[in-house]
Amino acid sequence: MLIRDETEADHAAVGRLHRLAFAGDAEARLVDALRRSGAAAVSLVAESGGVVVGHVLLSKLDAPEGALALAPLAVLPDRQRRGVGSALVRAALARAREGGWAAVFVLGDPAYYGRFGFSADAARGYASPYAGEHFMAAPLGPEPLSGVGVVVHPAPFAALD
Repeated sequence: MLIRDETEADHAAVGRLHRLAFAGDAEARLVDALRRSGAAAVSLVAESGGVVVGHVLLSKLDAPEGALALAPLAVLPDRQRRGVGSALVRAALARAREGGWAAVFVLGDPAYYGRFGFSADAARGYASPYAGEHFMAAPLGPEPLSGVGVVVHPAPFAALD
């Protein structure tokens, strides 16, 4: 399996992947809207045998620290539970760290994302419409996050409701 930057030639395959993984088109539309808005900072695909089997997107947040949002993450249903998603998350976090970002926020399952360094404690104190036990942050540097301020997701996230 190869993890690489998404290219324009991957857009249709990534849209199809999200529709299959989420049994709907909301996440595929979110990815398209984030690309169009210029908010996409890191977009990686997992490729196996010439087929795009996974995708992760990190988008720019308006936050006190230079931070990104991890969403969405998708893997083809027949490739799930085989390490594809984990490889994509690790690669995306490494890319964010290399890019000088301070943190990545995610809204998701604490048991899954906790193994990559995300925690609700790191996100506690930040005001967000997504705040709660599933709103987590992973600091990317040696210093803890301030835990103070407002985290604003790019406008396309509001369309998911």
